[in-house]
Amino acid sequence: MDRSKVIAIITGAISILLAIAYLIVVQLLDFRGEMLPAPIDTGTLIPSTRVTVVTLITRLC
Repeated sequence: MDRSKVIAIITGAISILLAIAYLIVVQLLDFRGEMLPAPIDTGTLIPSTRVTVVTLITRLC
């Protein structure tokens, strides 16, 4: 066999190995179950506009 055929076979084998490894990783990640949403920290929520306007008015008076 000439060199180009050997390189093509090696490249194809590497490609197939990477594809199989990718499928295994995807199956392992999928096996963990459904994703749960992150908990919401109520301390970082933006206050409502009404509360902000009322606060500004009371500070100005």
